[in-house]
This record gives sequence, C-alpha cells and structure tokens, in this order.
Amino acid sequence: MNLKSLTIKNFRAYQSETKIGFDQLTTIIGKNDIGKSTILEALEIFFNNQTVKIDSSDANIHSATKTVEITCEFTDYPSEISIDTTSPTNLKDEYLLSTEETLVIKKSFDCGKKTPSVEIFIIANHPTEKEVSNLLELKEKELQTIIKSKSLDSKLKGNPTMRKAIWDSVGDLKLQTIEIPVSKPKEDAKRIWEQIDGYLPIFALFQSDRSSSDSDNEVQDPMKAAIATAISEVQKEINDIQQKVKEKAEEIAENTHKALKEIDENLASKLDPKFNPPTPAKWNGLFSIQLDTDDGIPLNKRGSGVRRMILVSFFKAEAERRLKSSSKQNIIYAIEEPETAQHPNNQKILIESFKSLANESDCQIILTTHSPGLASELPIESLRFIFHDNSSNLKVEFGEGVFPKIATTLGVTPDSRVKVLFCVEGPTDVSALCSLSKAMKNKYPDLPDLTKDERIAFVLMGGSTLKHWVNHNYLKELGKPEFHLYDNDVNTYQESITQVNNRDDNSCGQLTQKLEIENYLHKDAIIAGFDIDIEIPDQLNGDGKAVPKIFAEAYSHKIGLPNTIKDRNAKKFLAERAFPHMTAEMIEARDPNGEVKGWFEKINELLD
Repeated sequence: MNLKSLTIKNFRAYQSETKIGFDQLTTIIGKNDIGKSTILEALEIFFNNQTVKIDSSDANIHSATKTVEITCEFTDYPSEISIDTTSPTNLKDEYLLSTEETLVIKKSFDCGKKTPSVEIFIIANHPTEKEVSNLLELKEKELQTIIKSKSLDSKLKGNPTMRKAIWDSVGDLKLQTIEIPVSKPKEDAKRIWEQIDGYLPIFALFQSDRSSSDSDNEVQDPMKAAIATAISEVQKEINDIQQKVKEKAEEIAENTHKALKEIDENLASKLDPKFNPPTPAKWNGLFSIQLDTDDGIPLNKRGSGVRRMILVSFFKAEAERRLKSSSKQNIIYAIEEPETAQHPNNQKILIESFKSLANESDCQIILTTHSPGLASELPIESLRFIFHDNSSNLKVEFGEGVFPKIATTLGVTPDSRVKVLFCVEGPTDVSALCSLSKAMKNKYPDLPDLTKDERIAFVLMGGSTLKHWVNHNYLKELGKPEFHLYDNDVNTYQESITQVNNRDDNSCGQLTQKLEIENYLHKDAIIAGFDIDIEIPDQLNGDGKAVPKIFAEAYSHKIGLPNTIKDRNAKKFLAERAFPHMTAEMIEARDPNGEVKGWFEKINELLD
C-alpha cells in the first residue's frame, strides 16, 4: 500500500484541517518550529503509536474539542481480502473506497482522557439507503433473513456474497461519502479492518533529537527498522508457524475434552480454544540488536557524528539491498533533518540513497529539512512548503508557485559559475546524459563532462531540483544561452524546439533522432547492470513498445514481481544502473552518425 496523503485536524499547531500529499520521495520544508516534525509524528501515531505516543496534551490548545483526527489515504491496496474462506471479497465490492477509488482511514483520538482512546473509521462512498446502509454490521443469520424476505437468488452462505446480492437488488443505493466505524466489534466491518491493518506499510521514524540513554534512538531506530523489515520478509513462515501452533493447540484442547468426558461428561459440553496470535508489535519486541564498535565500546558512547553516520550507512545499505531484493513489503522511512552532524560528502551519499530507495515501488521516503544545501539537491516535485498564512493558520503548498518562497526562506541563490543552461525533460535524462558525456570525454578529452563541469546547469522542463529551478529563473534574466534536447516521442515538442531556434539569444535545441534517450543504450550496458538481455530498437519495437516498457517486463519477470513495474521506475533503473556502464564504443555502435557526440559539441560551442 502506498501513502497518498495525510490529513490532520486539531493536532498540536494544526487546528484546522490540513492535508499534505506524498510521492515516493517527499521533502517537507519550512522554518524551525513551524510544524515539520509534527507531520512525521502524526504518521508515527497513526501507524505505530510507539516512538511517539498520543497524549492528552496533543489536542490544539485553542480548540473547543479535545478530539484529534489523523487520516491517511492509500493507493495500491490489496485487490482481494478474505474474511470468509468460502467467499473472498474486495474493498470496491464492499463500498469501502472513496470516490477517487482510494482507501481512506481515519483514526480519531479522544484527548480529553488521561490516556486517549482511539476509534477507527473508513471514509468511503458507501450506501446510505436506510434498508441497506448497515450490512457490514449484520451477522450471517440477519443477512440470510433479508435474502429470504426479498426472495433473492443468492447462496445463503458467505457474508460478502449475500451483501452483494442485497445491494444489487436496490435500485438507488444513495451513495454518499460517510464514515464507517470499523474498530469496535461490528461483525465484518471489524474483520475487514483487521485484514487491512495487516497490509499497512511499515513506518520507521528517525528523529533528529538525540537521547543520552544507553538505548540511543539514533542507534536503536535503524536496527528496529531492520528487525521490522526482516520480520515482514519472513511473514509467510511466521504465519505457517502460527497456524501449526493453532492446530496443535486445538488438537490438545480436543484431546483434553475427550479425557474430561471420560472422567465426567457433565463437567463441560465442549472446550472451544480461542487462538490469539501475537501482534506484529509483539514479534518485533522479541528481538533486539546491540551494536558495539572497536574494543567492545558501545556505539552510544561514541561521538554524535559517528552515531549519526549509522543513518548514512543504514540507508546506503538498505538502498543497495532493495535494488537486489525481490521483497515487496511496503515500508515508509521518515527522517527528520538527515543533514544533522553530517559532512557535505555524507549528505550527498544520503541524498543518493534516498533517491535510490524512492525508486523502489515498495518504498517511500519522507524528509524534513531547513538546510538549503540538502533542499537544493532534491527534486522540485518532492518539495512541500509549510508556512503561516495571513491569519496565522498553517498551510502546506507545493507546485511552482511556492518555489520562490522556498528559495527565499532557505536562502538558496543562483550559482554565478553557470554559463549554459541545458534544458531536458526530466531527472532520468540528466542521469543518462551525465553518463553519456563522461563516457565520450574518456575518448574525446575536449568534450565537457556534465558530472563535473560547473559551467553547465540542467533545467528540467518537466520538474527539477530546487537548485536548477533557481538557476533557471535567475539566470534567464542574464541572457544565458540555452540548449534544449527533448525526446522524439511527443509531436508538440517540435514546436517548442522551433521557438527556441528562432530566438536571437544564441539558444538552440533539437529532438533526439531515436524515439527517446533510452534507445541509445547498448544491450551490453543493460546486461552489465541487470543481467538482462533485451533487444534495443531505434524506435518502437514490433509490438509498439518503447524501451522502458520492454525492460520493465523483462525486469519484473526476472525478479518474480506479480505486476510489471511502471515505466517511470524502469527509466530510473536504466538511468542509474545501465547508463553508467556505457562506453564511447557502445555509444558509437548505437549511434554511428555521431548524434550524441554532436550534442556535447554544441554545448562546447555555447561555452565559448
């Protein structure tokens, strides 16, 4: 399941309802003490309520109510759930999805109590017609009674089957967005929630505050996340163990009952064992990892910089592991101020690790920062800006309109060394072109190396890092020449290229002769990066598929994924793991006319 959005109401500084959307990589930006950490802690309370626990002081002090609401919206929810072995069902058939077909779960905490209680609701487009509005709360016999009274052609077994038959018999269900309580014992509503709860992502929060205790959070939290991840990856084996324990317990109970009847059959008509397996939290609590350094010195006794390096190492290792792993248990890593006590070089390692992890379809990264150095290196589409409006209410915004506010708030300024703007479509183009330029420079020393040449700034026309956006918007007023390079897969791009070439400011542009940048890959580079052998066409293949689609199908099949990865993820994988293996010889084999070399020669002309 993927987290699409969080809505909080009456939680600490967020008095009015505030919604924030999430991508695979999301960066929350704002001044100190503006409410960035509150967002992460609201998520921790929603998913775990352990590292941060809700308490009576969490309700907004200016509000008349003491009820805190934390609502999460999800996509990629399970396609099928089983609450009845005879008739599996799904959230759509149970009318438990929103009008946008997302799964919306609200947890409402009563902070008027010393220990806040919680109620859980699914907010869905659900039937409100009186006679069928409460079917999820009815027992099997009650559903059977309705089926019989309506003379419906339906089996009298399987609650989901009977509910569907009853709903289908009503002309107008009067669907409306309502809150359906699911946490209290109300038959299938409660059972469905128990199923959903098992599919929720693992949420791992890494806080910036340092503890002085022997179980320093900076040391323990990555290891706790590692334990939770490891447990999730052997969940099938755990379920098998629990099932065997259940079967053995029931066998013992049955034998005990037989023995009891032999002694005195009037003592008990039956012994009915109620099996309650350990919760995920209890499984996690069974294990711990202690880290000692040289000479057995506990890690928490080392300096803060060393301890924080555990975060760098953890995320770097996890990024590399997940690139090779076929495990698909969703996990959300939430990290407060990852730049804390880190050398700039280590910050760069962290950023690359975050980007790599975010490329995995089963992993989301949420960061908070007020560091211009970190923020300027992150994709613009990942940025969320928190600020006070004119009424002192907290607001969360994203999109191009907030970029000047972010730049001003963080003090991000343009790089005066930039002489040429290289305008491309997206971040994967940047990675690909950097690798191609580096390979060509090894053979042709006069060509620029885009990985190192600070005179050239990329501008991503379909999204960018904050640094590149600032450079573009400030430098265009200085008349810097631009070189535009777009893929040849969109008809309207030619019009944009023509407009650029008609300028009188020395700017120029062209479309790729092949369909898109991935068509310039050599098959040996993909073999080196993934051990996958596919044919690379110049345009579409015989089935009308582009290179990312061809690769996505081969990659998904190789690692055993149930569904094919998205094209955008395929592009990211190729940019990060195939293009770096390209050599000048491979490029020229795929591009005998020297088109790629010509791109970099044109950049050189603009630099003169």
